[in-house]
Amino acid sequence: MTLEGRGLACAYGPTRALDGVSFAARDGVLAVFGPNGAGKSTLLRVLAGERRPDAGDVLLDDVALSADRLAWRARIGVAGHRSGLYAKLTVAQNLFFFASLHGRTTPGEVRAALAAVQAERLADRQAEALSRGERQLAALARALMRDPELLLLDEPFAGLDAAASSVLDAALRKRGRGRVVVLVTHDVVRGAALADRVVVLRRGRKALDRPASEASPDRIVAAMGGREGERNGAPPAETRP
Repeated sequence: MTLEGRGLACAYGPTRALDGVSFAARDGVLAVFGPNGAGKSTLLRVLAGERRPDAGDVLLDDVALSADRLAWRARIGVAGHRSGLYAKLTVAQNLFFFASLHGRTTPGEVRAALAAVQAERLADRQAEALSRGERQLAALARALMRDPELLLLDEPFAGLDAAASSVLDAALRKRGRGRVVVLVTHDVVRGAALADRVVVLRRGRKALDRPASEASPDRIVAAMGGREGERNGAPPAETRP
């Protein structure tokens, strides 16, 4: 399975959140890094079909993101900063509801999604009673419903303890076989260890795009620019002479 972005550009007024970003990922985990304001969240919104790019295309197995956003979203799972769970519903009811938006769902599918993140114990608990880490696990289980072809994760380790983080590590490694996972995280060491390919964004442009074997944590941090680079207004690494 392949995911491609071709010349993606998005602007918010005078700010270019994405400025001609292209990439390709095949079967596995694509880890996306960058400082705040680099364009990571905008990229995820474009991949999720929530934001139409001003220019460029997104393709999954050579099929372009179309105007039929519901058909596209049926192929993907998304877990972001906010859980998006309905507070008064149980976790199982939340998962059943969201999955049913894209077709018929069975209780067995709900149980399987919770089992994938070892969160079966949360099934009958109301979302409003969950801790932050538990809400994150529930949101991840929801993203895994229906075995999505493309899984988009924005800071999925936030709020998780060490045990839950290890469970998520294992789930992502398994999910990356035959599927594409796009992982946005500030945890450079963990993200690099999970990744098959690494992309670094800086000021809306691509500063690094390498197989994970060629992208050490130090190299990733260097491509992000650091405070000195930001202060001096240095351009992204790939644009330097």
